Parts: sequence; C-alpha cells; structure tokens
Amino acid sequence: MAKIALITGGTSGIGLQTAVELGTQGYEVVINGLSDEGAKKALEMLEDLGIKAEFFKADVTDEKSVNEMIQFISDKYNKLDVLVNCAGGLGGRSRFEEMSTQFYRKVMALNLDSVFFVSRAAIPLLKQGENASIINLTSIAAYNAGGPGAGIYGTSKAGVLTLTRALAKDLAEYGIRVNAVSPGTIDTPFHSNTNREVMESWKQNILMKRFGNPSEVATVIGFLTSEKASYLTGEVIQVNGGQAFI
Repeated sequence: MAKIALITGGTSGIGLQTAVELGTQGYEVVINGLSDEGAKKALEMLEDLGIKAEFFKADVTDEKSVNEMIQFISDKYNKLDVLVNCAGGLGGRSRFEEMSTQFYRKVMALNLDSVFFVSRAAIPLLKQGENASIINLTSIAAYNAGGPGAGIYGTSKAGVLTLTRALAKDLAEYGIRVNAVSPGTIDTPFHSNTNREVMESWKQNILMKRFGNPSEVATVIGFLTSEKASYLTGEVIQVNGGQAFI
C-alpha cells in the first residue's frame, strides 16, 4: 500500500515543494489550503511530475474543519504515514503596546493552534502508519523573536518548537517520531508584502549572503521522514544559511 502524507499549507512555497519532495519518494500526498486557484495550479504541477495528489480545503485554525479533513483521510486511506504542519504566516505586524487581542489570537491560531488541532486529530491515523512521523515548521523567529512588529509571530513559533518536543515525548511509545525544521529567510510568498529593497539588506546578516529556496527546506523535511532519520525525534534542524550565527 502506498505511503500517505498530509501537508498543510501545501499549495505554495515550502509546502508545495515538500509535496514534490515526498511525491518523488513515492508518497501519495494530500495538500491542504484555502485557495481553490492555488490548489488547481499545485495539483497540475504535481500531476505533471507523475505524483498522485489531491486537495482538501480546510481552515486549520478551525478544529471542526480539521476533524473533517482527517475523517476524509481516514475514510479513504485508514492511515497516515507523514504529517507536515506547514500552514502558518506572519499575519501582519503589530507592536505589543498597540496589539489588539484579536490580532494576538489570530496569529497564535494560525501558527500554534493549527499544529495542535491537526496533530491531535491525526495521531490515531499515524499509529496505523509505517515509520510514521510529524514534521513541524518553526522559524528562526522562535529564537530571535522576529523583527519589529513580529514579536507575536516569534512567540507562536517558539510554541511550535516546544510543542514539537512535547509531542515527541508523548508519541515515542507508539514509534511516531516528531521533529521540526526552522527556516531562516526563504524566498517564498510569505514575504510578498515586504519591500524588496529592505529584504535585500537582510542578506548582510546571512553568512551565505543569499536567501534560501523552498526546495532546500523540503529536502530536509524529506530526510526527516525517511528511514535515514530513524533515530531522530524531538530535534529542530536550522535551515538558514548561517543566519542564526550573526
């Protein structure tokens, strides 16, 4: 039976490249997102590569939507081998003094609640999987608290880091490994609203003097899901070109 992977936020950026990476390893992939148009383009791309893929539209900040998505996978496959919690985002910028409770809750829901809701719902299916694992996306902001106005984003990603290790402890007895990748500045639609000139200046704080690309994160995720990483759990791998060192 084919290996099954669920990738939240899988219609673009790192999520889509992860679908390509796992698809070429032989997984059938279920990509999640909210954009029908983005999903159409993503599925066409994956199909052109000979990858079996389907799309499930669900808001991962809403546990009812998440449960419906997991039920769909359960009904069709009755198992899950890999879960990649890639959905997330900056959500905007706000300094703490002016930050509304609504903004705070929105960012925490997008980056932390989503990982909790999807992981919790998926555990019974992962128990039925082969070499099952969860890969979470944290961020360099979990360590440096992010730039101006991104403090709550950094806080939410620090929560993902701790949740990763807590899940690893919780699920080890079932043979389910839980790890995370922590990207630095990756050239994806995540930064689409950032001034490009400002972004270029960030390269001075990266040892390799360039931004990463989504495939460079996806290949690390692919490694973590593989048998080659069979003794890794509770780990966080930095993918930032040396950005964390400066």
